[in-house]
Amino acid sequence: MTPPFALDAEQRAWCAELRALAAERLRPLAAAGGPGRVNRPLVAALGELGLLARLFPDGRPVRAMDLCLLRESLARECTEAETALALQGLGAVPVARYGTGAQRARWLPEVVAGRAVAAFALSEPGAGSDAAALELRAEPDGRGWRLTGEKCWISNAPEADLHTVFARTGPGARAHGVTAFLVPGGRPGLGGRPLDMLSPHPVGTLTFDGVRAEPDDVIGEVGGGFRVAMGTLDLFRPSVGAFAVGMARAALAAAVAHAGERQAFGGPLRNLQAVSHQLAEMATRTEAAALLVYAAAAAHDAGEPGIAARAAMAKLFATETAQYVVDAAVQIHGARALERGHLLEHLYREVRAPRIYEGATEVQRTIIAKELYR
Repeated sequence: MTPPFALDAEQRAWCAELRALAAERLRPLAAAGGPGRVNRPLVAALGELGLLARLFPDGRPVRAMDLCLLRESLARECTEAETALALQGLGAVPVARYGTGAQRARWLPEVVAGRAVAAFALSEPGAGSDAAALELRAEPDGRGWRLTGEKCWISNAPEADLHTVFARTGPGARAHGVTAFLVPGGRPGLGGRPLDMLSPHPVGTLTFDGVRAEPDDVIGEVGGGFRVAMGTLDLFRPSVGAFAVGMARAALAAAVAHAGERQAFGGPLRNLQAVSHQLAEMATRTEAAALLVYAAAAAHDAGEPGIAARAAMAKLFATETAQYVVDAAVQIHGARALERGHLLEHLYREVRAPRIYEGATEVQRTIIAKELYR
């Protein structure tokens, strides 16, 4: 078993440095970007500051612990920067972990520099939480395939420069017969449109009208695409929890500051037991979520068994906790927190999506329950 985890002095210093960079360098770029669209200056800045390079040390996928610390720290100061970094990793880690030498040489330097925007295209209109039900067809065409169908709720779509696309190449049902392809943007037959979503980061559809895929575009092995998808998600699920912890810490800090300053009923709000006990509960749940995330990340990096369940537990508990903490912080602030542009109004919109994407809360509970009986 992984021992109880606490950040050491070096990790705490690095997190403080990341928060400062996010507040001073990245937040202004995020504010200048349009909601629901890829913010290319922000992605470029992540490259220039060396943060995207942290995702692919020596061309290999990042350690889960480093990914979690990156995401939590950035999220505390600038959720847009956190999400832009995470999406670069989610779209390109399959190439770094399972791709060929030529694929890595072509795309990883562009992703790390912030010149190429990446996307992870798994979900479909009829295959969201049930990812194994995907129907995008990859039909044989000589030495390669033609991709036909639609992907939906894809972050960075339809503006991404490269897409990790999962399509059905064989007749096998469910997870069998799925292959991962690297599909550059601009391929003939590739289209899509942006979606107007509650969360402010870019999300859209991708349409495939006979899009050509060559043998050199296969990521991993033909028929091994579901392994690529699940291996990537096992790495990223604890870090979704880290994103949630970062938002919870930001909301908690705002609530503590407000309750200490706001005067009501003859004194500061913090003197009211209903408020002080709420703050104590928010702080305790946030700390518990952080420890669960760190433990799952440490177990992943140590190669321990049961990673799927631990990653699911971390995502489940942290995202549900963040929703609770942000909502409670809004309640403590009152109507001012609902004004457009307020930190908590922003977090209230941001915090909802992580309970759904990369496996909804109900899916995480299903994973955990199944693992109990293995």
